[in-house]
Amino acid sequence: MIPVFDPAAPAASGYVATPPLVSVCMTAYNHAPYIGRAIEGVLSQRTTFAVELVLSDDCSTDGTGAICRDYAARYPDRIRLLTGDVNVGMRANYRRTIEACRGRYVAMCDGDDWWCDPLKLQRQVEALEADPACGICYTRVRCYAQEEGRYVENYPMGAGATTFGELLLNNTIPNCAAVVRRDLLAGYYADPELRPLERPWPLEDYPMWLWMAPRCTIRFLDCETAVFRVLPDSGSHQSSLDRRIVCFDAIFDIKCWFDARYGGGRQRRRIARMRMEYILTLMRDAGGGACLRRWWRDVRREPSLLFVWRGGGKLVWSALRRAARHEFLNGNR
Repeated sequence: MIPVFDPAAPAASGYVATPPLVSVCMTAYNHAPYIGRAIEGVLSQRTTFAVELVLSDDCSTDGTGAICRDYAARYPDRIRLLTGDVNVGMRANYRRTIEACRGRYVAMCDGDDWWCDPLKLQRQVEALEADPACGICYTRVRCYAQEEGRYVENYPMGAGATTFGELLLNNTIPNCAAVVRRDLLAGYYADPELRPLERPWPLEDYPMWLWMAPRCTIRFLDCETAVFRVLPDSGSHQSSLDRRIVCFDAIFDIKCWFDARYGGGRQRRRIARMRMEYILTLMRDAGGGACLRRWWRDVRREPSLLFVWRGGGKLVWSALRRAARHEFLNGNR
């Protein structure tokens, strides 16, 4: 019997009633080439406590569902398979998988990433157990560029953020390297002001970390325990310039929302400058007119940017000079 999890009738699903200490939240959609390695990384963990893998396939159209069912059938005491009749989307699938987790702690690992250290959970849970105020524990990851077939960098490359202020300016918490307290996750989704699923944000983990940061301490372990697979056209890595701009605009909107709520708006101008610098850098090959329009839009939203030369003025001027030079050369051929 393939153990498909039914939250309405846990006694009928064949699982031991005693909750494990750690639940691993793994969501998957069309991850057939990768999901096996992700699952094996969880099964390879050496721990002194019970671990369950809550695996949710969101109606994949490739072979992901079959691979998940096979693993669930082979490891019925360790894997709980969550499925549905319709595709609900990344964010809704993420939430329902977290809600199915029973452990005191929840570890994250998407179906295209994997864990490379069999002591990952043991180290992180020991850190969490030693400090009741600690709500998030995370490590470095290695980034693997799928199209290039090679490791490209470690992340974070420098020190990991451990305060709300640091995290607001730079998200250094890789989703696949984090272990968090389940009660914090429940509070995040229940926040009546935030209502995360109603926000037009293209990712789930960054606002989650920012919501938790003022409510707990964060522990960064300086070791590599997981691999983040960089795929083309994934949620945070888009090949289309327009999609990349939309994605990073949304990330900066997240920063602004949490700065206003928990930071008193003290970083508003700095975030606006960062947004301008980053987006204009992306757009520098789009032409002077496009850069100028974007620069003017940002200046209208934050007039102080008009006086920030490194915040976009120099880049726009360079783009305009390139455009003018191109038109001059074409007109004199």
